[in-house]
Amino acid sequence: MLTRRLAASTLLAGIIALGVASPIAARDTDTIVRGACSGPSDYKLKVGPEGRLLEVEFEVDANRVGQTWGVLITDNDRTVFRGSAVTEAPSGSFTVRARTPNQVGRDVFVAYARNTATGEICRTTLTV
Repeated sequence: MLTRRLAASTLLAGIIALGVASPIAARDTDTIVRGACSGPSDYKLKVGPEGRLLEVEFEVDANRVGQTWGVLITDNDRTVFRGSAVTEAPSGSFTVRARTPNQVGRDVFVAYARNTATGEICRTTLTV
C-alpha cells in the first residue's frame, strides 16, 4: 500500500515538473492554460468571448527585459497573429492580444513563441 502511494506521489510530481498544462476556467467565460517553456520561461494562453468575437491573449514571462520573440497564434489552422514581441519592464514579459471570429463548433488555438536569441520555445494548444 505504501509503495502504491509513493508511486502515485512520484508520478504526480513528475507530471508537475514537466509543466504539463491543463485548461483552467478564469471568469465563467474565459479559458486559460499555463505551462513551462523549453527553457526558464513560462506562458499563459487565455481565450474568452468579446461580443461576437473571441479575444486571445498569449503571455510569455521570461523574467528578462529586452528579449525579442517571434510569435504565431492560430485558430483552427488560420493565422490570428504573426509578428514579434519584446519583453518589457518591470516583469520581463510580453502579452500579445488578438480577436478572431467565434467559429461554428470547437475553436482549437495554437500559440507558439520562439526567443530569437536563445531558441527557447513556448508552445501550447487550447480548445474552446
